[in-house]
Amino acid sequence: MTCERRLVPLFTGPSPYRGRRVALLTRHGKERVIAPVLEPAIGCRIELVEGFDTDRLGTFTREIPRAGTQREAARKKARIGMELANLPHGLASEGSFGPDPIAGMFSWNVEFVIFLDAERGLEVVGVAQGKANHGHLLTGDWTVAEAFARQAEFPAHHLVVRPEGENDPRIRKGIAHWAELEASFAWAQTQSVNGLAFLETDVRAHVNPTRQSTIRAAAEDLAAKLLSPCPVCRAPGFWIVDRVPGLPCSECGAPTRETRADILGCVRCPHQITRLRGDRREADPGRCDYCNP
Repeated sequence: MTCERRLVPLFTGPSPYRGRRVALLTRHGKERVIAPVLEPAIGCRIELVEGFDTDRLGTFTREIPRAGTQREAARKKARIGMELANLPHGLASEGSFGPDPIAGMFSWNVEFVIFLDAERGLEVVGVAQGKANHGHLLTGDWTVAEAFARQAEFPAHHLVVRPEGENDPRIRKGIAHWAELEASFAWAQTQSVNGLAFLETDVRAHVNPTRQSTIRAAAEDLAAKLLSPCPVCRAPGFWIVDRVPGLPCSECGAPTRETRADILGCVRCPHQITRLRGDRREADPGRCDYCNP
């Protein structure tokens, strides 16, 4: 699912959040994938906060653009949830979609799950990424639209339909049944000057199982970080902050751009350590600038 290497914590300790209430602001069912991971892992009790329409902060269907970065949006959600629940600890998740980072040939999903601790002044972020189920199609042919829907794993993954093109403000979301999809397709054609309908995968978390899996992986990453305390100040979240290149080539021994060590750092104090990677001692010659210029 993810392209990030999973790091085993160098230091582990008891959870500082056992028995604590943690606010989670969402209206798209994210508690169903986040709570089963974090509650047993760190011993907290996640409390769903629903008193705010998170679509006001941005929508994937482009009616409302997201302000700021992905991390800033997640932070804002968490703070709103904390304020509404009157709790010092909060969670939120925020996703983004774009081309895959290797070849740019298919859709890629990056998910952040952020944890804010107002008592300690800490912010810890779990991250996961992987191939997304997020496609689109412009067509006037129902047979072509039906084939697209099957490829998008409809109806397990819901669809969105608009007339004419991707930015038309007339929209039907959360389409979950074949009869509903066919009716929406016909509606879009009648509303369209060009007779075309624009279909896309609905990537809201509660209607996109592929995205749910990536959010769950981000929650697992967050749990591991929260259970990794700084060896100096004991703040949770002692994790990778940078990487050291130079893994030697297995053919010629020259240093490559492949990672040789991880630099772990604290989110609160300046303490850092360098940890050599034990999973690989040499790099593939294909990654060597000398052997494969």
